[in-house]
Amino acid sequence: MKFLRKIFDDLKPTFSPGGRFERWNVIFDVIENFFYSSGRRTFGSVHVRDASDVQRIMVTVMVATLPAVFYGMYNIGFQALQVIDLNDPTFKNDWHFVFIDLLCNYNPQNIFDCLWYGACFFIPIYAVTFVVGILWEMIFAFVRNHEISEGAFVTTILFALCCPPDAPLWQVALGISFGIVIGKEVFGGTGKNFLNPALAGRVFLYFAYPAQWSGDSAWVAVDGFSSPTILSVAAQEGMQGVLTDISWSEAFIGSMAGSIGETSTLFILLGLLLLFYNKVASWRIVVGVLLGTIFTSALFNTIGSDTNPMFSLPFYWHIVIGGYAFGLTFMAVEPVTGSHTNLGRWYYGILIGIMVVLIRVINPAFPEGMMLAILFANLFAPIIDHFVQERNIKMRLRRQN
Repeated sequence: MKFLRKIFDDLKPTFSPGGRFERWNVIFDVIENFFYSSGRRTFGSVHVRDASDVQRIMVTVMVATLPAVFYGMYNIGFQALQVIDLNDPTFKNDWHFVFIDLLCNYNPQNIFDCLWYGACFFIPIYAVTFVVGILWEMIFAFVRNHEISEGAFVTTILFALCCPPDAPLWQVALGISFGIVIGKEVFGGTGKNFLNPALAGRVFLYFAYPAQWSGDSAWVAVDGFSSPTILSVAAQEGMQGVLTDISWSEAFIGSMAGSIGETSTLFILLGLLLLFYNKVASWRIVVGVLLGTIFTSALFNTIGSDTNPMFSLPFYWHIVIGGYAFGLTFMAVEPVTGSHTNLGRWYYGILIGIMVVLIRVINPAFPEGMMLAILFANLFAPIIDHFVQERNIKMRLRRQN
């Protein structure tokens, strides 16, 4: 590593202001920060000294996604290999199988076969997301003459994990472009956006191309195969239909088709524990979301309905199906677009918990309500913080008087 450090130190003057390649300093800075933390530090009495910085937080979030990444790749392969009929040659009419055939024996009981099959679908999606997302970040960095934020790396991995495994790559490129440009850069970049950029891109595709992104049928990486998602089954048949298809423990582990990184509540919660340990995620938001979900689902369970089976879905099923756990862990607690006051975080989380159940139950045409609930709460986060701050000011004035 000393050799690598020496290479960066020798090249740095060339890319620094006044150097031969100073205009490419943005790209050099991204590559250097990928291997080493920034040497820049703040000074002065007005700054709070802390070991945590943006780079450390973003790296922590990316590490927290790894359990969902690896399980997601395994689950893609497991779900696909279960339905593949080896006597039917049509299932290989797809470019992915040029790579799948290299190492896969098509055995759903073999962990490596499942991982390799899933990797051949996930890696192209992530590669397109990463290249297009970072390209947009570089363009805006050049125009504004500022550094590329590490937040772009987190946005790309979260967006890729939100994608169905069979998503067309051109749509993936379009979605991350919308998320980065419209969801973040037009508002000034990292720290100034009021919408989560990964969710903004995902919702754009959700409404622009509903046939591929709505989730009405399960996403399985086999051409020509589809089946109802658990949320769709719940909307049509209620709990009886859900329990016929899958048990709660299977849903918790993630043994079902869905978006790449959203199926396993268990592996997503491992990432949440890491975020809690490093104090990246706010426990107030997480508890608030759970309280809102429990209250609203219990209310619908009590009211009941003869025409809408979703009224009977209990809160512990809401938590393990769809993108609930993924949105709760990586989107709802995102520090930029959420509430910044402690009391506001409670209201913000409760609002998300209420909205996700309302969207799923009252409007089951949208089977996945978590991403819409989080974006809705993003819009209200500044208002929530404003009223909390005004309340705090009035309380202090009363104490002084």
